[in-house]
Order: sequence, then structure tokens, then C-alpha cells
Amino acid sequence: MTPAQTADLAASPAPPRPRRSVLYMPGSNARALEKARDLQADALIFDLEDAVAPNQKHVARQNILAALESGAYGQRELIVRINSFDTPLAQDDLAALARAGRPPDAVLVPKIIAPGQVIRAGHTLSQMGFPERTRLWIMIETPLGVLDIRNIAATSVDPSARLSAFVLGLNDLAKDTGARLTTNRDHWQPVLVRCLLAARAYDLAILDSVMNDFSDTDGLRSECEAARTLGYDGKTLIHPNQIALANEIFAPSADDIAEARTIVEAFAAPEAANLGAVSIKGRMVERLHAEIAARTLALAAAINQLRP
Repeated sequence: MTPAQTADLAASPAPPRPRRSVLYMPGSNARALEKARDLQADALIFDLEDAVAPNQKHVARQNILAALESGAYGQRELIVRINSFDTPLAQDDLAALARAGRPPDAVLVPKIIAPGQVIRAGHTLSQMGFPERTRLWIMIETPLGVLDIRNIAATSVDPSARLSAFVLGLNDLAKDTGARLTTNRDHWQPVLVRCLLAARAYDLAILDSVMNDFSDTDGLRSECEAARTLGYDGKTLIHPNQIALANEIFAPSADDIAEARTIVEAFAAPEAANLGAVSIKGRMVERLHAEIAARTLALAAAINQLRP
């Protein structure tokens, strides 16, 4: 493998943007939105739905518009969660965001249960004048959404749908199913795995659900490590105190990076040019491992670029 081929391997396929920590921020709390400018979350979800009381929706929209137009959040990805799509509140949310001088990077739509809703949401963004860079994220938080997750993910093959990410919402799923929200999430594994497979089959990002007890550091670590092991990109959060731990767990470790460099360099050696596998420290490593290593290095580089 030549140096040029090694560079290509490290650059393609491009990793998703760092989304280790994605913090919900209630749009009605202007002070919290201002404080978020200095937080180390990879992305922020400005919330117009669950975190905002009905009589505060208009105030929340105005606060979020001001936050978007401030340009004060650096390279962080900014997402706005609107109200349920088929409601007047959602249409008011989108109308306000469409007028923003700096539209969000994505609109997060809750309560998705069917592919047609995704297509309709994407078309609505286009009809309302949102730029192409504004993507569609969707909440997976209903039994019907989980059951039809493959077809929902498949809408991403239509560019007009704009679909680029799933966000798990176990709180709503627990409400609808009667399943318990406990520190041990073994009973949620079928849902977590099913959604992950659908996301990866269609090259979508996927984020784990929030942990409600923001004071339970051990519980948060357990959830993050389990989600990272499954292959999730990151975790949605409800409190700034959760950011550092999510950033740590969903980032490649120093050992991960060192191992990835060793693998990429091994396949870059002239003697490996025609080999499908090489031996590294007594272990056979295939080219698919070189692709994984390249993605690890690219993600680490992207995280470094995100830092102020």
C-alpha cells in the first residue's frame, strides 16, 4: 500500500462528525442557552418540545432564533427539536426557524412512527426554504417506530428526505410499553441493537437515549460504555455534568489510536501491498481491520479539530 493509498484509506469513508455528547437545552431558558456557549458538548439540541411548557413555546422560539443567529457556539453542531410534526406547534416552529438568519444544522422531529412522515418532513424543510445543509434527525421513541425502523431508515436513500440521524428516546418507549427504566438496560438490548443495525445499514448516525439521573456517575458510565460497545456514536444528555464522561468514553483512547496507527502503517509497508492480512504482535490483522483503524484515526482527528 502506497502512502497515497494509506491517505485514501484514512480519509474514506469519512467518519461522522463527533457526536460523543449531545446536550438537550430547553429553549425557554435563555440563561442556559447563553451558558452553553462555553460547554464542551460536541452538539447541542435546542428543545422546543418536552422541555418547554405550553405557555413558553413562543418565548422558546425567540430565544433559539437569537442563539442560532449569535454565531457564538463555535464549531458545535446545533440541532432544534420541534414539536410533534403533525401539529400546529410544529408548523409554527418550522416557520420561525425558516426565517432564521442562521438556520440550524439539523431539525429533530419527535414521535416518528412511519417512513411517510420522514419523507414529508424532508419535503417540508425544502418547501419552507431551509438550506440543503439543514439535515433531518428523528426521534425513535414509539413501538411502531421501532418495529418499522428498517423502512424508516431506508428513506435516507431519497436525498430529499434529508435523513441523517436517529436519536433514541427510551423514556417515551418506557411509557408506551411499560418497560422499566433501570440502571441495568439488558431488557432494552433488542431495541438498541435493532435500531443500530438499521442505522448502520443506511449509513446514519445514531445516538443513545438520555440518562435521567444526572447525579449517577456510575450509571452514566455503564450506559455510555454499553452503547459505545454496541457501536453508537454518542449519548444524548440532560445536564452539563454528564458531558465530560460521554466525551471520554465515546472518543478513541490513546491505546486505540496507537493500535490504529500501527495497523495502518503495517498495511502501508511495501511488502504488504499484495497481502490481505498481516501479522502484528502475533495477531493476524485483515484489511477490514485497516479500514476500522483508519476510521478511528479520522474520528480522533475530527475531535481534535472540534476543540477550541
